[in-house]
Amino acid sequence: MDTFTTDYLICALWSTTDESTPQGGEPLDTNYGIGDIAPETLARMVEDCRAFQSANWVDIASHVGQAGHDFWLTRNGHGAGFWDGDWPEAGDRLTEASKRFGEFDLCVGDDGLIYN
Repeated sequence: MDTFTTDYLICALWSTTDESTPQGGEPLDTNYGIGDIAPETLARMVEDCRAFQSANWVDIASHVGQAGHDFWLTRNGHGAGFWDGDWPEAGDRLTEASKRFGEFDLCVGDDGLIYN
């Protein structure tokens, strides 16, 4: 798996909670890893990463790992991402491109796998 996609997946697990308590619970990366993402969900995530990279490669090529991280944060409306100043030349373009993908929520299924 490429660096962009790996960092995107790691950020997804880190920034999503398991909803095990009214306060949100634990971050998914506390008890789950990439191998716990359901195959169909993983395939969609990988395809989104491929499409985003393909459309925005010129802007992200110098910081591919950070771009994967920021793609997850930006598309899901977190408090950081492409728009927060680390991408001065391309932040607005990359933010707009991320938002076109829409939000992507994760949850743990009864089988212990992570789904969208």
